Amino acid sequence: MKLKQVPALRGAVWVRQGFQAFALRPVAMSALLATFLFGVVLLMILPIVGPLFVLGSLPIVSLVFMLATQVALRGVAPSPALFAAPFKQGRAQTLAFVKLGGLYIVGTIAIMLLSHWVDGGRFAQLQDMMQPGGKATQEEVNALLQDPALQMGLFVRFGLAGLLSVPFWHAPALVHWAGQGAAKSLFFSTVAVWRNRGAFAVYGLTCAGAVMALGVAATLLLALIGQPELGVFIIMPAGLLAATVFYATLFFTFFDSFEPSIPPTVPEA
Repeated sequence: MKLKQVPALRGAVWVRQGFQAFALRPVAMSALLATFLFGVVLLMILPIVGPLFVLGSLPIVSLVFMLATQVALRGVAPSPALFAAPFKQGRAQTLAFVKLGGLYIVGTIAIMLLSHWVDGGRFAQLQDMMQPGGKATQEEVNALLQDPALQMGLFVRFGLAGLLSVPFWHAPALVHWAGQGAAKSLFFSTVAVWRNRGAFAVYGLTCAGAVMALGVAATLLLALIGQPELGVFIIMPAGLLAATVFYATLFFTFFDSFEPSIPPTVPEA
């Protein structure tokens, strides 16, 4: 696959295409994410092994949703069977996926440890305070949020997490569709994101704007209903929608960054 360069405004098109692809099979796409989240809940019961497995599965999940988007564009409802699809390409690809998962685990843990060192454990303290039944007062929470060490730790945490996503953004798709190994896929993913950094900047801003718009819409709907206790029934579906659409956009970011491209079946305008 050859690298492509696209205009910066293409990033906004990716988000729109994600919404359009989601609209083709909204129930099936949402059910796919719900299936993954249910699996996460079950795995998190297992100490140490469960959380590590969840972390290592994230690169595969991004590919599964690319496959789901491709299937939806063909007019077919994606099913949970797609979670097994990446491992049917052969031993070499399976080994590459395992390596990607392992490297993602190592990278994430390194970020967590470094961030914990930077903030002196304040992020963990904040998490404890936010737990249901926590005894911390609002004043204590506010004071901790204003702590410069916590703010620096959050900056390091989210900044490095963003950098970690760059080599892994296209890597699973390059393993699956281009047959590349783990190292090669990570390299070309990084190059592709850098080459289209303008489009990805617009993409990130558009995603943030879409999430904010969904949040405002959910807040207005709650205000109109006048029953705050129903908030969970509005906020959770809105969050599921945002996450599913985000995963759907990954397909378009990939096939706009590499040749040969799959002819778009979602309207361009």
